Amino acid sequence: MSGTTALGTPAEATAGRLATMDALRGFALLGILMVNITYLASAYHGTGVEDPAFDGAFDTAVRWLVAIFFEAKFFLLFSFLFGYSFTLQMASAARAEARFAPRFARRLLGLFLLGVVHAVVLFPGDILTTYAVLGLLLLALRRLRPRTAVRAAVVLFVGTAAAYAALAAMLWSAGGAGIDEDAAAADAARATEALRGDAASVVVTHLQQLPDVVLLLVFFQAPAALAAFLLGLAAGRTKVFSDLARHHRVLVRLQWAGFTAGLAGGVIYAHASLTHPGGAYQVLALGVDMITAPLLASAYAATLLRLTGGRYGRALVSALAPAGRMTLTNYLGQSLVCALLFTGYGAALVGRIPPPGVAAIAAALFGLQVAWSRWWLRRHPYGPMEWLLRAWTNLVLPPWSGAAVR
Repeated sequence: MSGTTALGTPAEATAGRLATMDALRGFALLGILMVNITYLASAYHGTGVEDPAFDGAFDTAVRWLVAIFFEAKFFLLFSFLFGYSFTLQMASAARAEARFAPRFARRLLGLFLLGVVHAVVLFPGDILTTYAVLGLLLLALRRLRPRTAVRAAVVLFVGTAAAYAALAAMLWSAGGAGIDEDAAAADAARATEALRGDAASVVVTHLQQLPDVVLLLVFFQAPAALAAFLLGLAAGRTKVFSDLARHHRVLVRLQWAGFTAGLAGGVIYAHASLTHPGGAYQVLALGVDMITAPLLASAYAATLLRLTGGRYGRALVSALAPAGRMTLTNYLGQSLVCALLFTGYGAALVGRIPPPGVAAIAAALFGLQVAWSRWWLRRHPYGPMEWLLRAWTNLVLPPWSGAAVR
């Protein structure tokens, strides 16, 4: 059996194993959307100040829930699965007696180019370019033993957290620092008006936002994503998904750790981000989150994996797996739909929908993607963007229509 999953990932020999991974990807896709849409719907989000038009109790509650349970958690699941899928791609290349490095390098180049267009045209907070660059490091580290990969991941998490703690101490000794709320609010108001303008205005605004986004990606997301890549590499090497029942105790322990320490860290992160932005406390909270967010993300994954083995497991996998098999298409599609809703490309609703409404739109959009993915894969072996990436990666046109390939 051959085929691809999200981001063009080749199938494992056992369809059930692959379906479980796809379901986890689909779940991660929902979490990514719940975070990304907050930035697409409001130019204030992430600036340290929130839109004064939406300061009600319900608005605040939704912001806290998103920060605690979603922000900085779900990209880690994506990253882990990227690393796991990397091992499947190596196995697929070996079976095909093809050179793996050139094939994977083409895949990364394809992701990078898609990411650049995505960042400039639709959403500056793109993750594909980061994955493409970090993928080169993963390629160089592909021969690491599982235990070594895990140790390297732990060093990355802990080392980055320690760096944030040191930076927080420096800020504290210098007076705590903080943001100029008036200036931040004025910049957000100007960005809101620009995003409601024509296409050129939207693109220019995205380009202006990119330097700040790049700083966040380099100093926060990239180290965490690389660490998760390595954990996925180790899990793939040991074929964790081949026998989940054997890892029952580990999954339970991950749930306990994630829903205690991980959740506590999420509360600290949310409190600092929403009440003390830009100061030493928020920087320290980022360090705390660097350690605790992986625990909470692991608890989410462990919970879903345990549920897939339960009474309603088949229904859960059936619902989420199609969206997970088309992650690249759905990820870019989310940004496209949100851009049409919130910017001058379409309805220009940026800054006009309160946080509860934004969360409801995210839930509805994901529901539509689940249904559409299921419909599409009944008629096509790959999602549209997965087809394109696979064609570029293998330099061969895959079949466009017909039964889904597993």
